[in-house]
Amino acid sequence: MARPRSHLVSSNERSLFHCVQRCVRRAWLCGEDKYTGMSFEHRKQWVTDRIALVGQCFAVAIHAYAVMSNHLHLVLEVDPLAPVHWCDEDVARRWVQLFPPRDGTASAFEVKCQSLINDSIRLGIIRQRLGSLSWLMKCLVEPIARRANAEDLCKGRFWEGRFKSQVLKDEKALLAAMAYVDLNPIRAGVEHQIEDQQHTSVCGRVKEAKYRPQLLACVMQPRVTTITPVFPEIRLQDYLALLEWTGRHLRDGHCGVIPEATPAIVEQIEKNATRWPVRVKAIGSRYWRVVGEAQDLVDTARALGQRWLCGIGFARSLGKVR
Repeated sequence: MARPRSHLVSSNERSLFHCVQRCVRRAWLCGEDKYTGMSFEHRKQWVTDRIALVGQCFAVAIHAYAVMSNHLHLVLEVDPLAPVHWCDEDVARRWVQLFPPRDGTASAFEVKCQSLINDSIRLGIIRQRLGSLSWLMKCLVEPIARRANAEDLCKGRFWEGRFKSQVLKDEKALLAAMAYVDLNPIRAGVEHQIEDQQHTSVCGRVKEAKYRPQLLACVMQPRVTTITPVFPEIRLQDYLALLEWTGRHLRDGHCGVIPEATPAIVEQIEKNATRWPVRVKAIGSRYWRVVGEAQDLVDTARALGQRWLCGIGFARSLGKVR
């Protein structure tokens, strides 16, 4: 039986998620349609820019993203309680950045902010929304749909219903989801090198490292954040090595063979390196609503009043790999 998302998404504690939003009918509405020859590649930049905006306004840390031709991925952390500590002016300004006045002037912006500040009831509702995963996704995808429909001179759905979300139960699940998302273009055969990927979070990291090589030795931080995030203690150069090794492994499709030159970071993450590429690939195929170790899934199922949760069997089998 399907359950409301609210049963898994907590409204009073921070959580990690992997979210996927698909275009209607999985049509090529954001890239280049190979059947009609029409290109909508410019819309990917719309999505990338919008991701940056919602990341600056909501109580969120965006760890990874990938904008594909017919869907997008986000790995993020949401803290529903963070907006409680924001001042009224901060809350109002964040909201007006998301929903600016129509004339777009600085004076109209200030008037709208002041109007919200003077309405304590409305401001309380907005404060709650700025810590909501559902409102974040709504503010991300709805403006893109309106803009695309206006460009196409049409009406109707642009996105395929609501987004799919997976709760990530620990840092290992977070890192696997990040690798899955950052390698999405390579797995799809769109790109063959990490540095060639566009509209992904790893692309931004690589570009920054080219201009500031010292970043390679630094512990990674989220791409966009307004909260103090929970983040794996991993250096950028180690993460890039992990992606390169994992991407080559998944692309070749030999999930049971580990090359001799296994990066040290893999051995730090997994006692048996054969588990890692399997774990990453499973983000999109073996788990459903929750990603984590077997006990995490068992505990979540029990909390939901269920005897079983999709992914428990896989997590148990993964734990038996030697």
